[in-house]
Amino acid sequence: MLEVNNIEVIYSSVILVLRGISFRVETGQTVALMGPNGAGKSTTLKAISGLLDSENGEVTRGSIHFEDQRIDTQSAEQIVRFGISQVIEGRPLFRHLTVEENLRVGGLVYKGGREIKPDMEKVFGYFPRLRDLRKRTSGYLSGGEQQMLVIGRALMGHPRLLMLDEPSLGLAPMLVAEIFELIRRVRDSEGLSILIVEQNAKAALDLADYGYVIEQGRIVMDGTAEALKANEDIKEFYLGLGQSGERRSYRDVKRYKRRKRWLG
Repeated sequence: MLEVNNIEVIYSSVILVLRGISFRVETGQTVALMGPNGAGKSTTLKAISGLLDSENGEVTRGSIHFEDQRIDTQSAEQIVRFGISQVIEGRPLFRHLTVEENLRVGGLVYKGGREIKPDMEKVFGYFPRLRDLRKRTSGYLSGGEQQMLVIGRALMGHPRLLMLDEPSLGLAPMLVAEIFELIRRVRDSEGLSILIVEQNAKAALDLADYGYVIEQGRIVMDGTAEALKANEDIKEFYLGLGQSGERRSYRDVKRYKRRKRWLG
């Protein structure tokens, strides 16, 4: 479904962020992108969705194809109409609009909003709490409710590929579990492909079929979710587990140097 071929991304014509990223997302597959802050994960999503222009960034090498259509030369407006929706980090909403009005905005990209009412009912079926809050101004929602709303708004556009950037950011552990269970339910019901960027590596790998690790703008490791969860490097640097499986403090984990073969 999605093929990213050796792309480089530069900001402000001087800052090289991605240094030849390549990966694939198959139809119906969930793929996780993991890595430390500043590795280039969010930039990768923005390169796919066409949002780099707003940050003075550009793809300077390589190509991105979605269902055999080259999209890295297309505008963000056209890309979302191809069937790609990105849920941006930080839960950005039209905070002065109600829940229902935010969902209506999301539905405008699909057939000019002609199916807004049935689509909205479907979203309320996935997120019943939003139905109760449909007249509430979205800026007054809790973090978990806002995350449900931005995902619901993305679904209003009938995406075939849903890209999620840090959906657990700033949420309590119980809410993280709830959000990921809702994402799983939506994926299975809609038959969506999902590309997820997530610092919570365990939650991401529990959801994903396949994963890639990005460091310093390069992919340094990839494999099935089960293989990555069993990998000693992933346990040490992303799951916080020692070789015997015991949980370790983040301070202890930071003392380890990543193996040179990762950067080869």
